Amino acid sequence: MNSLVMGPREWAMLVLLSVIWGGSFFFNEVALTAFGPFSVVFGRVSLAAVALLVYIRIRGYSLPTGRRAWGIFIIIGAISNAIPFSLIVWGQTHITGGLASILNATTPLFTVVLAHFLTTDERMTPAKIAGIALGICGVAVLIGPGALENIGGQVLGKLAILGATISYGLAIIFGRRMNEYPASVSATGMLIAASVMMLPVMLIFESPMQATPEPVAIGAIIGIAVVCTAAAYLLYFDILAKAGATNLSLVTILVPFSALILGVTILDEPFTTGAMAGLALILAGLACVDGRIFKLGRKG
Repeated sequence: MNSLVMGPREWAMLVLLSVIWGGSFFFNEVALTAFGPFSVVFGRVSLAAVALLVYIRIRGYSLPTGRRAWGIFIIIGAISNAIPFSLIVWGQTHITGGLASILNATTPLFTVVLAHFLTTDERMTPAKIAGIALGICGVAVLIGPGALENIGGQVLGKLAILGATISYGLAIIFGRRMNEYPASVSATGMLIAASVMMLPVMLIFESPMQATPEPVAIGAIIGIAVVCTAAAYLLYFDILAKAGATNLSLVTILVPFSALILGVTILDEPFTTGAMAGLALILAGLACVDGRIFKLGRKG
């Protein structure tokens, strides 16, 4: 029997993570007004690594020194940070954040398939497939048809976002190998590795020292580093250990939903019929993937 289930605590953590990561598309757009995409990514991973280094020192942890540990950190740092962050930020220079979030929400599709073949405890089921399909439909309704009007253009930008989702799917599954370390140590190690990888890329393709950024752009990089990366990964690994790869990947469906809630409560945006329909589809999809709705049906 699969012990990787979503209890109330795990659902609450997943929603919180979606709210935090929901701000990353906004921060990216603000930072890109002054920096190139690789500079944004390097700033994100390097500042987050520093923040987590301070955190683990305060907690009394230390980074492992063995080759095996750092080999894992390098792999995870590449497929979870350096590659997908670069693809997403570069993609956002060609397409809108709304369209990027829709494409990013395909991560569960890739994760379900990859987890089926690469793990022993997360097999594909008709309920999971149906749930993911409903969730993707809900995201599309939630964003609205206007975001899809130019679906035929900017092909490279769209392919970049899809490439990032495949990389995320692999990272979610491979990340379970890091359970032997505290979550903060794992996150720190992979962010240090990603920073080392991104530094030469940034220096080769961009000239960050020539930039004269506005304070708001610097603030955006700090926000995406400390909040959307350092703090988020503490939640990320905790959810991964408790709920599994496929359940964790549902956060990409919730990210646009979180943006809707923030818009209604903070910006006083209207809660439209389309938004209500999207919400209903997403909740139905989550119920299918979680499996509880079918358990209740069998009890009746």
